[in-house]
This record gives sequence, structure tokens and C-alpha cells, in this order.
Amino acid sequence: MTDPFEAAATKMRGRGMSDMAIAQFHRLYDVWRSDSAGSWIREDDVEPVVDVPSFHDVYGTIDHDKAVSAFSRTAFLKLNGGLGTSMGLSRAKSLLPVRRHKARQMRFLDIILGQVVTARHRLRVPLPLTLMDSFRTSRDTMRVVDRNRRFEQSDVPLEIIQHQEPKIVESTGLPVEFPADHDLEWCPPGHGDLFSTIWESGLLDVLESRGFEYLFISNSDNLGARPSRTLAQHFENTGAPIMVEVAVRTDADRKGGHLVRDRGTGRLLLREMSQVHPDDQSAAQDISRHPYFNTNSIWMRIDALRDMLARYDGVLPLPVIVNRKTVDPTDPDSEKVIQLETAMGAAVSLFEGAICVQVDRMRFLPVKTTDDLFIMRSDRFHLTDSFEMEDGDYHFPSVNLDRRYYRNIEDFDERFPYSIPSLAAAKSVTIEGDWTFGRNVIMYGDARLEDQGHPSYVPDGQFVGPQGIEPDNWA
Repeated sequence: MTDPFEAAATKMRGRGMSDMAIAQFHRLYDVWRSDSAGSWIREDDVEPVVDVPSFHDVYGTIDHDKAVSAFSRTAFLKLNGGLGTSMGLSRAKSLLPVRRHKARQMRFLDIILGQVVTARHRLRVPLPLTLMDSFRTSRDTMRVVDRNRRFEQSDVPLEIIQHQEPKIVESTGLPVEFPADHDLEWCPPGHGDLFSTIWESGLLDVLESRGFEYLFISNSDNLGARPSRTLAQHFENTGAPIMVEVAVRTDADRKGGHLVRDRGTGRLLLREMSQVHPDDQSAAQDISRHPYFNTNSIWMRIDALRDMLARYDGVLPLPVIVNRKTVDPTDPDSEKVIQLETAMGAAVSLFEGAICVQVDRMRFLPVKTTDDLFIMRSDRFHLTDSFEMEDGDYHFPSVNLDRRYYRNIEDFDERFPYSIPSLAAAKSVTIEGDWTFGRNVIMYGDARLEDQGHPSYVPDGQFVGPQGIEPDNWA
């Protein structure tokens, strides 16, 4: 077989993939092979996005009783296809325990379901929840949902399944072969696949037939992205087809995706750092010039999304991201492959009249690494009876854990057998080397532990600060 794509298409058909899935992958593949993937978005061609209305500005302008009406016509969709491979997980990241609540161990998914049930009961709204699962997350996820006795839903699909595509050997363009685990030959096409999955599933028709007009979409690992009647009413008031939640960038966010405005069209663009030309790196990372980053939480009008998808037969022309990995994500020595992906937020450029709204950090609490999980499990947070993750000011200490010993969740849990140290007084945390922690350890200031060259232990009740473990006696 001389056509590498046809080899991939044949493999997809053998896996039972639909014509829609193959058509979408064909577009990604063609863009990659034509070397137009990841084309630059030059600084001279865009304008910074400034003067974005904040949640607080919006809150003071809306009728809060009327807001319940807009909220009652809103559906909730969570992207739940991620495995958390960056933390060594082999199942849905949303099934990872976050913290305890009333003696119960709460996972991301438990908290999400709790947020939905609370909103339904308090505001008497239907608020349907749909999860976009992948072939790797569906079974375990649905088992947890089925066991939740407080959550019920029958009139709107609880799950849509993200497409799969073969991982590609970059040098040949052929689908990779990995006999040790054939499932690892496959990957999802990024969260931009949401749109073709929605189109193929018929979800929009179901929602419209039941009177829903708005769709709020966010990541399952972002527990701050709760349903909001305030934002639902604001979105309705604007008449915009799509609204992206953005937050103010800090130094820690310099390398994240951010919103810019195309000088030629006047439309918003999502610019990932992979799309920034080397000569533009300094300007793109200047947080005073580009003050907002994309939280990947998006509000969409269902009719506008349906019309856009119909225009492109379900396959939106989103920029292609070439993600270079190994076929076994947990084995850096396995064969190198590429995964062709798209980003959901990039769809903002397709809609005339797209807008942004600035939200506080309380609506952006993602967990991408064990560094993030370290904070989320600490005493910085309290999980309320409304299933909200509360913190005093949402300005968190910077955390750097030695990747050799804390990157994978099993290694991480082994070194914190009792609990995460207190971070209430910590400005930053740096752990170098192999440290295991006892009970009731307290970190303060710029807490730092240096590599001792051998496994080390922080005893119960110790204070850890800039000089390491605080001595028991005073000079």
C-alpha cells in the first residue's frame, strides 16, 4: 500500500471508526503533510486583547432573578477524555481523588456531579450534564456515575464518545504498530474533536428539542469551572455566538495560550505558544502586553454552533497541532510518534462577534501535574457543602517537586502517606531529592528541601522553611 493515509484510514475502518472520524483525521493529516500545521501567528498581524469586562462588572449589571431563566436554558458539557498520562495515570484523570469531604474521598467526577445536583436543587433548573469521554475513559467513568445515588438524568445523553485516530510514525507517515498493547496505537484528536463528536452524536438536536439554548463547556480537571447563572445571563444579554472565559496572566502563565485579535479581520484568535514565531517570543510572553490567557471554558449558543457545523459538514477548519510523544507515554524509550490534534478554543476565530469575559482564579483551578495536585489537596482549599473549592484569595504558592520522585501519582502518594503538608504560610515550595513526609508538617515562606543524595524523611509536626527543616534548638 503506497498511500500512508490510506493505511491509516483502513486501520480506522477496522477499528469501527465512522466516516466522520475518518474525514476529520484526513483533514488533520493533509494539513500536517502539507507543512502548514502550526503556522505562525505573527505579532505584527495581531492586536492585544484589552479592556475585557470582568465577572465583577457583569455581576453588578444583571437581573439576578432573570438570570435563573437563562440558566434554566443552559446545558453543561465536560471534556472528560484525558487519561492524566503526565502523572502516570492509565485511566480517566477525573477519577483521581482530590480531597475528603465528610469522611468521603472525593474524586473530580464526584465533585462535578455534586456541583450539578446542588445547582439543580437550589435553583430548580434542569441543568443537564454531558461528558465527552474517550474510548479509554468511558467504562470507568460511567460506572462511577451510575453509582451516584443523587444524580439522575434520562432525557439528555449523559455521554458522547470522542473519536480516535492512529498515532503516526513521523518519518513514514504510517500508523504505528505496538504489539505489546494495541490500544496504545490510538489517541484522541485533541479537545477540538468536541465539535465533530457533537455533530455526529445529534446532541444539539436533542438539546434544542428540549428548549435549551446555551452550552457551557469546560475541562473535567478544572473544578473552578462551575455552572454560573450570572455568566449565563450575561451571555444571553450580549447576543454573542460564543464567549470565552479568560483570566489575568501571571508570570506562571507566560507560556500558555492567550487570546489576540486579528488585525485583518478584527476577529478573536487563540494563539498557542507553538504558533508563536521565535522572534515574537518576548512580545507574546509579555503579560503587560497580552494580559489574558484562555481558561478553556467556553459558552456557546446552540443555534450558532449548529449552523457553523452544518456549514463545514461537521469538520471545523481549526489549526492543527502536532504533538510529539512516544507510543507508550510512560516509556520514554518506546517508539517516537506524532499525534495530530486541534484545540477547542481555536473555534473562536470562526465566529463573527465572539467575545471574552474575565473571570477570577476561583473559576480556573486546573490540575495538570502533581504540582497542581499538591496545592489542591492541601489546607489551602476547603470543599464546601455546595461542592465549591474555596480558598482565601486564590493566590497560590509556586510549587516545584522533583520530577524524579513526584511526577507519577503512585510515587507522589507514597511520599505523602498521611496528608499534604500545610501550605497556609508558604510563598513557594521546592523539593529536591527523595523526601517522604510525616504527619502535620508545616511549610512556610520559601520552603525548600535540598537533595540529600539518599531517601530522606520529614518527621511529624516539623516546620520546613527557606533553610529546610527548622532546627529544634535556637542559637
